[in-house]
Amino acid sequence: MAILVTGGTGYIGSHTVVALIEAGQEVVIVDNLSNSKIEVVKRIEQITGVLPRFYQIDLLEKEQMRKVFQSESIDAVIHFAGLKAVGESVTMPLKYFRNNLDSTLTLLELMEEYHVNHFVFSSSATVYGKPKRVPIAEEFPIGEVSNPYGRTKYFIEKMIQDYCLGNPHFNACILRYFNPLGAHQSGLIGEEPDGIPNNLMPYITQVAIGKLSHLKVFGNDYQTPDGTGVRDYIHVLDLANGHVLALKKIQSNPGLVIYNLGTGKGYSVFDIIKTFEAVNKVKIPYTINPRRPGDIDECYADTTKAKKELDFVAMYTLEDMCRDSWNFQKTNFKITDSSHDAK
Repeated sequence: MAILVTGGTGYIGSHTVVALIEAGQEVVIVDNLSNSKIEVVKRIEQITGVLPRFYQIDLLEKEQMRKVFQSESIDAVIHFAGLKAVGESVTMPLKYFRNNLDSTLTLLELMEEYHVNHFVFSSSATVYGKPKRVPIAEEFPIGEVSNPYGRTKYFIEKMIQDYCLGNPHFNACILRYFNPLGAHQSGLIGEEPDGIPNNLMPYITQVAIGKLSHLKVFGNDYQTPDGTGVRDYIHVLDLANGHVLALKKIQSNPGLVIYNLGTGKGYSVFDIIKTFEAVNKVKIPYTINPRRPGDIDECYADTTKAKKELDFVAMYTLEDMCRDSWNFQKTNFKITDSSHDAK
C-alpha cells in the first residue's frame, strides 16, 4: 500500500517524501510542477536510494487523477499541493479559490470513491489571523484571516471537518504549520522559489549568494523587543517528521485531529539575520521598508498538544536552519551553474 503525496516535489512535500521513504513507506507523488522542478524526483532518489513513482498531473484534472487511484494501491493521502503566495492571492483571489478548493474536493471525492480513509492536510498558522495572545493553541478561534490564501486553508479545514462528521470511517489530521526554514543536509533539496522570494530565508540566501543586492525588512516598529516581526521558525526536517507521526496517528486512531507544528519559540527578523551572519560568516545588507498589510507583531505556537499526542518535539536549532539553508543555496547554485555550462 502506498502513500499518495500531492505537491511532493515542492519544498515541504519533497522533504516529507524523503522522511516517508526512510520510515519504510512506499510513496507515489502527484505534482503539476507549477512551482517545482522534475529534477527533485531524482534528487530524492539520490538521498534515499529509492525512486518514488511520479505523475505530472494537475489535481483539477479529475479523470487524470482517477487513473492514479486506479493504477496505484493507495492507503493514505498527504495533501500539500496548492497555490501559496499571499501577495498574489490578494490580487488573484478567484484563481486561489478555484485551485486550492477544487483540488481538495477532487481528492476527497476520489478518496471516497476508492475507499481511501486516511488524510493529512497541509494547513497553516495563517488560519488563526491576529491572535489575542501568544503562544497560539489549537483551540484558539480561527477564520479571521487577512488574505485569500489563508482563507482557502480555513475553508478546506471546514470541508474536512464536515466530511469527517458525515463519514465516520474517514480519519484526518490537519497540521497547522508555522514558518518552515532549512533544507536537507545533503544540499540536494530545499526551498527554491521562482522569481523574488516571498519568504524570509530564501531571500536572505539569495542576497548572500549575490542574486539579490539586499534584503528588504518590512517594518521595524512592531511591539517586539527589536521592532521587527517575531515568528515561530521550524526546520523543514522537523516538519517532515511531523507528517510521518501524523500519518501513524490517524492509521491507528479514527477521527479528526488538529495539531500545531512549530518549536514554541519566537524569533525576530533581526534574530534570523544575525544568526545567519554568525553561523555562515556572510554579511547580509538590508534596508528598512514599510510594513506589509496584514502582518502581525508576533506569532508562535503552543506545541503542548503535538508533544503529548504525537510525541512531536522539534529537534533542530535556528543555527541548523541557517546553516542548512545556506548549504542548499550554495549547492543548488553550483548544480544550476554546471548545468548551464553543459549546454
